[in-house]
Amino acid sequence: MRPGTPGRPHPVPVGLSVLMAAFLLLPVLTLLGQGLSAEAGQALGTAAVQGALRVSAATTLCSLALILALGTPVSYLLARRRFPGHLLLDALLDLPMVLPPVVAGLALLLTFGRQGWLGAPLELAGVSLAFSPAAVVLAQIFTAAPFYVRAARAGFTAFDPDVEAAARVDGAGRRQVLTRVTLPLALPFLLEGAVLAWARALGEFGATLLFAGSLQGQTRTMPLAIYGALESDLAPALALSALLIVLAFGVLLTLRGLAARRINR
Repeated sequence: MRPGTPGRPHPVPVGLSVLMAAFLLLPVLTLLGQGLSAEAGQALGTAAVQGALRVSAATTLCSLALILALGTPVSYLLARRRFPGHLLLDALLDLPMVLPPVVAGLALLLTFGRQGWLGAPLELAGVSLAFSPAAVVLAQIFTAAPFYVRAARAGFTAFDPDVEAAARVDGAGRRQVLTRVTLPLALPFLLEGAVLAWARALGEFGATLLFAGSLQGQTRTMPLAIYGALESDLAPALALSALLIVLAFGVLLTLRGLAARRINR
């Protein structure tokens, strides 16, 4: 039977699929049900929760802007050029995806902390990064940027470079080729990567805790607020967890929509 053709599936894979789906969905639905209760909903209006929402919104938007600005040229370079160290650079850019978050946080602390390799000179210049909102942004960029770079690179390799060459033959300048040909053709992939990077930055926990701490109204993001609330009041943790689930589901729907649009094109 060919994939996608109608037919009666075998009961064994169906049963295993149901078991896996139940295992994955039951905890999520349980948490979502409790997080959407009236008591938990009231916790969204507390100062601690509102502060975490503001910190998460501000830092993730800032980190996403920097990821787009820095990650797009790197992605294009990896997609279109071959140079000594290409494979090494490609692997290094993916490395944060497989590092434990606490290792990422320790690496950032040893580099940008007050006694770190770059942190000490910055301290002398009056710039303190560790345990500040800037540290939150750096932690988010470090852990989320690879998701954008991978998607953007796929976008720049998804179409024939001869299309750009034809535009140059027709008289288009380098900037015109970039803005009117390259970026529009790669746009679905860039959007997908941006959504993935934002979602990863929003859920970042380990590196942020170690490098930025958990200061209310300054560095305490939504995941850190959930962790802190578990020790005192469960309602804010439930409300924020439910909100993150809804946002994650929205991200997945957005990605599915972008993928479907790309296939239809």
